[in-house]
Amino acid sequence: MNRELIVRSGSGAVDFALLKDGKLTELHKEQDNNDFSVGDVFLAKIRKPVTGLNAAFVNVGYEKDAFLHYHDLGPQLSTMLKFIKQVSSGKLKEYSLKDFPFEKDIDKHGTINDVIKANQSLLVQIVKEPISTKGPRISSELSLAGRFLVMVPFSDRVSVSQKIESKEEKERLKRLVRSIKPKGFGVIIRTVAQGKKVAELDKDLENLLNKWSAMCKKLQGARPPAKVLVELNRASSILRDVFNDTFTGIQVDDETLFGQIQDYVAEIAPGKESIVKLYNSSIPIFEKYGIDRQIKTSFGRTASMSKGAYLIIEHTEAMHVIDVNSGNRSNKSKNQEETALEVNMLSASEIARQLRLRDMGGIIVVDFIDMVKAGNRKKLFEHLRDEMKDDRAKHKILPPSKFGLIQITRQRVRPEMNIKTTEEDPNRVGQEIEAPIVLVDKINADLEKLLKGPKKDSSITLNLHPFIAAYITKGFPSLRSKWFMEHKKWIKIQPRDAYTYLEYRFKDKNGKTIY
Repeated sequence: MNRELIVRSGSGAVDFALLKDGKLTELHKEQDNNDFSVGDVFLAKIRKPVTGLNAAFVNVGYEKDAFLHYHDLGPQLSTMLKFIKQVSSGKLKEYSLKDFPFEKDIDKHGTINDVIKANQSLLVQIVKEPISTKGPRISSELSLAGRFLVMVPFSDRVSVSQKIESKEEKERLKRLVRSIKPKGFGVIIRTVAQGKKVAELDKDLENLLNKWSAMCKKLQGARPPAKVLVELNRASSILRDVFNDTFTGIQVDDETLFGQIQDYVAEIAPGKESIVKLYNSSIPIFEKYGIDRQIKTSFGRTASMSKGAYLIIEHTEAMHVIDVNSGNRSNKSKNQEETALEVNMLSASEIARQLRLRDMGGIIVVDFIDMVKAGNRKKLFEHLRDEMKDDRAKHKILPPSKFGLIQITRQRVRPEMNIKTTEEDPNRVGQEIEAPIVLVDKINADLEKLLKGPKKDSSITLNLHPFIAAYITKGFPSLRSKWFMEHKKWIKIQPRDAYTYLEYRFKDKNGKTIY
């Protein structure tokens, strides 16, 4: 399996595309003006506690106050407030916490007014970026993420990722981390720590302690609201979370960014920095790797799959709804149940990809094609779970209901990726049409159906707009030549001036429309 990260730098933003065997699986955009990224830590000021919500609105410098619920305060809030006060005033110069006295945990069933007051300063971390009309969601239970470990100040707990299944490995990692863990800090062991030696874990922990110390130094003299810790840039955070030995290449089209990424890869995976390449070509990097085309065909209301099947994706304020359609695909399945299973399995893989690609969060309801056999429904559920194993967002999948619906909840921490895929219709002023590049995929699917269906036509002529006809016939190898190589059949192309831009017809030797 080939995994590549393609990085495109533009004015004001950097785009990151994650490819798996050439197929786009994740798309991220980093804006230069995003001051409230997940993981950033602020010295903030309590605006006002709200008893009815058991929460407080907090000023972090955003146009709308951030929301802090009582359950996100963390059990050691009293210790943190005491620590902040002493560090900010300059009384405390030692940030290691090994000799710092811990206060009693706050009552987990308490109320917001019992523990914090208006105009009080505290450290908070962004856990959900501003979305729509809402301000950031924050937590005062801080966590500093490294390559293999996550460090939690004001805690002593050691826990292991649930994705590590081996009990022996879990115990080994816990034993190693307890031997190197500094007092006053809890540690969460990440999935990528599996199989790592104590030296690698110790180095990662040391980097996190240095980050903590640098943050504490910024507290001296800081006036809220002030950002005191910046999460890694999006490129580094993606590499930190997904980089492993299966990565085969990282292509970057900006020299400065290339140097930064190469240095970071050298730090987290010594010896692998050679896979980072500087892209130099007159062809735009996203076009070269077919990413622009995949973006056009993957976003929008309809998502096409192979052999005519497709998804309809609808968004509402409360949830996302996905409808699975078999389309008019022809296949070799013997009966309706086999057809439904085949389309559903294909759709499950595409849905897992779409959730990551669009970064869809909240409640997602999927209407799969009805299946009679309980064994097939179970097979579909397990397949969807397997396909979503690589999803870094927290999620939960419920088994199919008696109506064939599968419900998914997926963590939403930043705005959904939304890309406009329609374009202005050249034939009708003020109207919009789907991207012309999607047309070629439709023609390919229809042609495959005609040539592989039960009634194969001996002669096929494709009538279409002159512009599209030129696109299909020009160049070497042309698209028509590729059809000939694949199907061993020559397709006659007939331009039609009267056709609209995206109109086409397949005709037989007698000129009768067959599709």
